Amino acid sequence: MSTPPRQAPHLDIDALLDDRSTEIIVCCGSGGVGKTTTSAALALRAAERGRKVVVLTIDPARRLAQAMGIEKLDNTPRPVPDVDPAAGGRLDAMMLDMKRTFDEVVESQASAEKARQILENPFYVALSSSFAGTQEYMAMEKLGQLHRQALEDGSHDLIVVDTPPSRSALDFLDAPERLSSFLDGRFIRLLLAPAKGPAKLMTAGFSVVTNALTKVLGAQVLRDMQTFVAAFDTLFGGFRQRAEQTFALLQADGTAFVVVAAPEPDALREAAYFVDRLTDDDMPLAGLVVNRVSPSARTELSAEEAITAADRLRAGDSSSLAAGLLELHADRVRIIEREQHLRQRFVASHPHVPTAVAPAMASDIHDLDGLRAIGERLAERT
Repeated sequence: MSTPPRQAPHLDIDALLDDRSTEIIVCCGSGGVGKTTTSAALALRAAERGRKVVVLTIDPARRLAQAMGIEKLDNTPRPVPDVDPAAGGRLDAMMLDMKRTFDEVVESQASAEKARQILENPFYVALSSSFAGTQEYMAMEKLGQLHRQALEDGSHDLIVVDTPPSRSALDFLDAPERLSSFLDGRFIRLLLAPAKGPAKLMTAGFSVVTNALTKVLGAQVLRDMQTFVAAFDTLFGGFRQRAEQTFALLQADGTAFVVVAAPEPDALREAAYFVDRLTDDDMPLAGLVVNRVSPSARTELSAEEAITAADRLRAGDSSSLAAGLLELHADRVRIIEREQHLRQRFVASHPHVPTAVAPAMASDIHDLDGLRAIGERLAERT
């Protein structure tokens, strides 16, 4: 007698959304698994259950704005129209403007003259627009800003974060340390040396390095970098402190991480990595959402039996339509069995991770009704 497959504990979405001690929900996962849609669906469902919600997306496709009926999203929370106000909640949405957020940090940390020197510096413009990890760092910076504002004025009691799409899992956790390390690294200290000080630092060895950098980067680029570093140095301590505060916020009891995956080998492999990494970093993991799961086939006819029947029909010159339908049925059953096998394998290695399942929708999500339907399916005990 075969042992029934182990079932994952159920992720109670409504209990998570209704818990007033939950102030931040971070949706993370690999690209293309429905992270943005899940974030929006959770935010909408929370708002229509009475929470004051803001959803922050870092999705370059801007699908969230379309689904929520907002013509344009920017760095400021915008009210989402047509949200049911019966429970007393509301929903705002915004999209991270990476450079604008970086500018806001500089402006808040520096005097007007110092801020102007930094913001107009060509090296800063490049750093704030395209440096690897800046988007992830600024996503966490914006989260910290929103949380501080919510505590001050009560504007929101729940922040839902759609994390950046990145090739490396959980880059947004590493980004503050990576950017801080860059700004505090030997190379930056070397560039800062002539700006900070004594002539004795301008040794022959330093001149050799400077000459080499000038040949590689060009004299103007090197001067821009040195000017930026000299102006930015007084702000660096503030950046590191803010990064540490945001990291602590992510570890706090009021934060809940939801890992999002699809029933595919690569996506669930990434999800397993996310779960392990969150656990290692003592991040509060709420559970796993598996999107676009094929609905179970309510039939006793196996894939093998369907193929055998189709072969017999074709051999007997019977209806090719019936044979084709049997083959389609076999394909569907195999897909369902494959997805179930992948999910069971995840459960076997992570038996204590609560899981919610969202069956595949018949069409793309493009409005609030579609997001409501996703939220309802996620909340069902499957």
